[in-house]
Amino acid sequence: MRVLITGAAGFIGFHLSQRLLHRNIEVVGLDCISTYYSAQLKRDRLSILESLDGFKFYEEDLGNADAVSKIFGDEKPTHVVNLAAQPGVRYSKENPRAYAHSNISGFLNVLESCRANPVEHLVFASTSSVYGATQALPFTEQDGTEHPLTFYAASKKANELMAHNYAHLFDIPATGVRFFTVYGPWGRPDMALFIFTKAILENRPIPLFNGGKMARDFTYVEDIARGLESLLPLPPSKDDNWNSKSPDPSFSGVAPYKILNIGRGKSEELMRYVSVLEEKLGKKAIIDNQPYPEGDLQATWADTTALESLTGFKPQIDIEEGVSNFVDWYMDYFKQ
Repeated sequence: MRVLITGAAGFIGFHLSQRLLHRNIEVVGLDCISTYYSAQLKRDRLSILESLDGFKFYEEDLGNADAVSKIFGDEKPTHVVNLAAQPGVRYSKENPRAYAHSNISGFLNVLESCRANPVEHLVFASTSSVYGATQALPFTEQDGTEHPLTFYAASKKANELMAHNYAHLFDIPATGVRFFTVYGPWGRPDMALFIFTKAILENRPIPLFNGGKMARDFTYVEDIARGLESLLPLPPSKDDNWNSKSPDPSFSGVAPYKILNIGRGKSEELMRYVSVLEEKLGKKAIIDNQPYPEGDLQATWADTTALESLTGFKPQIDIEEGVSNFVDWYMDYFKQ
């Protein structure tokens, strides 16, 4: 197995790369080291990966079709995990073109390169945000995703449709994984746990939307990495029993294609998340109540039955342990 991981210097890409390398699996990393958040944090992750045997890295923009094609041709990966993307739900309202460039054009370059250099399995990142206006909980892969509330979600829904088309036309086995709220050590500074921890330590208010009346399926990053690893050797195949008159949107009989949720499988209120953090830090948060952001989901909760049935994967880390691990990393990294 030789795995090309796009977004290897990113949060999830770093953890997955590290996990595979520790299992003596070759990893080819690709990342543009964008400045959407701290490039130094990305380079610090990268320095750890570069100290491990079996890692090779390309600093390149996924939107550069010629460069991506050359990397595929030179490295000939057996498997691809596409994690590179412009992240951030709210930022997509301000700068949608960044999402079109990275998430749509960039993903098209990955698909075209898989077409020219056939791989055993393409695993690509989608998001729980595609469930959009859907309110039935927990979210299952059979739920409708026709009503995304942000351009970020729309770009990820586009990825799912694009991958299905290439799986059908060019027989590229593709699995889309819908991530839920991922957190943990080496996390992104624009995400809640990072923002809250920094603010509490600096005695500043934490922004809390809608009085904290929201819930998320908080999923520890190492559980995400384990789930992705378990999927790599299990490419989907066509299914002759697929009912074309009443199609299941999560898989396809006409293409080697599947969509799977990957999450903790439990929804936690945001205020409980904050309480766990306060207990770990030994400090109370100062609350700054703010209006609910347009496009944010009121609650998320992953039904992970399909993933567990396919791989046997079950998440192991609860929020008490996960938040504790993050704070320990944060204190060490920033020498608090």
